[in-house]
Amino acid sequence: MQIIETVLALLLTLGILVTLHEFGHFWVARRCGVKVLRFSVGFGKPLFSWYDRHGTEFAVAAIPLGGYVKMLDEREGPVPEELKSQSFNAKSPSKRIAIASAGPIANFIFAILAYWLLSVVGYTTVAPIVGEVEQNSVAQRIGLESGMEIYSIDGHQVTSWRDINMRILERTGEYGSIAFGVSGSGSQGEVTGTLDGWGLSNDTPNPLAEFGLTPWRPDVPPVLGEISPDGRAQAAGLAVGDRIESVNGEPVSNWFALVKAIQQAPEETLNLGVVRSGEPVEIDVRPAARESGDGSVTGFIGAGVKDITWPEEFLRETRYGPFAAVPRAMSETWADTRLTLVAIQKMVTGLLSPTNLSGPITIARIAEASVSSGFEDFIRFLAYLSVSLGVLNLLPIPVLDGGHIVYYTIEAIRKKPLSEQTQAVGLRIGMAMILTLMVFALYNDLMRL
Repeated sequence: MQIIETVLALLLTLGILVTLHEFGHFWVARRCGVKVLRFSVGFGKPLFSWYDRHGTEFAVAAIPLGGYVKMLDEREGPVPEELKSQSFNAKSPSKRIAIASAGPIANFIFAILAYWLLSVVGYTTVAPIVGEVEQNSVAQRIGLESGMEIYSIDGHQVTSWRDINMRILERTGEYGSIAFGVSGSGSQGEVTGTLDGWGLSNDTPNPLAEFGLTPWRPDVPPVLGEISPDGRAQAAGLAVGDRIESVNGEPVSNWFALVKAIQQAPEETLNLGVVRSGEPVEIDVRPAARESGDGSVTGFIGAGVKDITWPEEFLRETRYGPFAAVPRAMSETWADTRLTLVAIQKMVTGLLSPTNLSGPITIARIAEASVSSGFEDFIRFLAYLSVSLGVLNLLPIPVLDGGHIVYYTIEAIRKKPLSEQTQAVGLRIGMAMILTLMVFALYNDLMRL
């Protein structure tokens, strides 16, 4: 059942983003006088299709990992004389640049609209209050302390741990000063420090943890709220609502202590002291082993914590008026754009591991989790993925929109197109690069499984 939900979440996510991207190309092509032959969501044989009054075929195809807009083009076959003026290759370089740019621009516009909607409707976040600061960490050297609430980094407002994660991720591998706006005990101030080129050491980085910060969390009792149907917890007989009082006779104070005990005992039998419906029982469970990105092995049993209620004083509600939400939405979209560009730059320079590249499996899992989490998380995920899709498509790689834009720009400058041989070589290089990245991303997905 979970696999079906994950697949459906992937189809919904990619369907929305691909349709938006291709609609950008389609809409501008029509307005530039280009005849569109097919608008396809997905690749391969169409599952079903229909035609509009302009003769354009709209199709949903069998392989849901992309889409395309096929336009009339003399380079792809003979074109009747009366239709040559409507072919893509007959248009000026500026119009072809506009058509190629329209897909990524549609992705950015969607992200702005999504963030605008969230800002107008309003959303609630957990206040970014520091829980613990690791000894000898970057955070401690800067002067951050337990109990501080962070409200800005380098002058940029932050309202959640997601914002903070994004800001400090941008500063990985850098030197120079960094400033945190903090509040505590009824006063506000600023703590500043110097970065020393700190980096992310793991293949699946946790910027907060490696910076030395642990978010404040309310006391979480060790009560099971969910059980995976194929996990060790289910096999051992644990049930939703069980409260774990001890592990091998040692008392368990909270959920995090229970998780730590399980993670430290892969493939070792643990005796759990359980309270079920007010009655004490003992259950033996053998945590499965799971290898992390850094090579370490941890245990897990396939169980989740019971939902907790956050105290009202630790929640922050954000809401803007329709006009004030516009710059806010544009700021959020630019932050996602900057983060994507910084991540690419840091992968190229080695400050971020290439194993962070994700493919359809990881996207499907995150999509399913965001759908399950609710409307706000799903819209945020869609917006961020839309921005990433827009940025990646604008990279100057042949095959991608950015590569076509480069070709048409060179043509506009030279007053004639590049030779077919040069474009063919670029196409082969671009295809090789994209296929390599796709295979590598899929490999990373499988390794995460």
